[in-house]
Amino acid sequence: MNPNPGAVAELLAAVYGHEVDSSVTYPTGVAFSGRLRLATGQTAKGESPTDVAAQISRIAEPLLQEPAAVPEAAPCLTLACFADELFAVMGAAQHREFLLHQANRFVADPDVRVEDFFFAGTLLGRAYALTGEASYRDQLVSFLRSIDTCQPNGLYWHCRASPWHWGRGNAFAALGFAEALSCLHPEADVDDLLATHIEHLTALAQHQDETGLWRQLIDDPSTYLEHSATTMIGYSIARGLRRGWLPEDPWQEVVNRAWQGAAERIGAGGELDQVCIGTGPLQSRQAYVERPFSTGVDARGGAMALWFAVEMLRLREEGEAAGEG
Repeated sequence: MNPNPGAVAELLAAVYGHEVDSSVTYPTGVAFSGRLRLATGQTAKGESPTDVAAQISRIAEPLLQEPAAVPEAAPCLTLACFADELFAVMGAAQHREFLLHQANRFVADPDVRVEDFFFAGTLLGRAYALTGEASYRDQLVSFLRSIDTCQPNGLYWHCRASPWHWGRGNAFAALGFAEALSCLHPEADVDDLLATHIEHLTALAQHQDETGLWRQLIDDPSTYLEHSATTMIGYSIARGLRRGWLPEDPWQEVVNRAWQGAAERIGAGGELDQVCIGTGPLQSRQAYVERPFSTGVDARGGAMALWFAVEMLRLREEGEAAGEG
């Protein structure tokens, strides 16, 4: 695939984010968000933001009308991650209330699952950014500070019951902190969270494969290269560069390698190469090693790839604008 992020984003936006998945989970919201971000970018082409927003609003209308119909499980609640961006374009109170309704229902798993880093970061962070209500900020910051599953090697366990360094799990951790910090930073009282995030990214960078990708088990080079972990980690780094949390040296090179590797494994029809299937906590390290992957159109992998493509596009646009200035 042509590694130009704009071209990749347009391709992915034509494939993903056009329906609510049958399980009513976060990939739907991420894909909707990706389409909205692409349409509102500096060099947006094709559909206008209002057209994209109206289309997404129609697709999501049954849920927007009945927010309680979203199952009360964190992966489902996080489908709402697009609603603040939809609200920004359309200004409909219904969209704002949809996000807040789901954020108000979020409860973290007591086993400290890495997925919750993302679910909390994107739901509570967006709710705080949208309302300014300190309760959302306090709940999010308290949760992130309570996490105790990072190991001496800088990587996170999937959860206490599954003490292995799952690839997409560590990507969820990176993405969760990036999402949270996007809403909380530069408040002085979260400098410790930023430091934690950078330490984790530094540990991850040490395990990046020469292809630019990360693996099914971050610390096991014998496991397969995994696409969604790469796009989620890549997004987190690109966001850090855009927001000024990460210096260009060495992070621009790290994210460029991740982007090149991920883009090369996206087909002309939005197919992705090697996306780990849905995975709850597993009972053994070997179970992670043997966990199957999909190759083809994949809602989970496609949504995250779209986010990464748009973030790389914005990073490039902003870099070019700064150069012109």
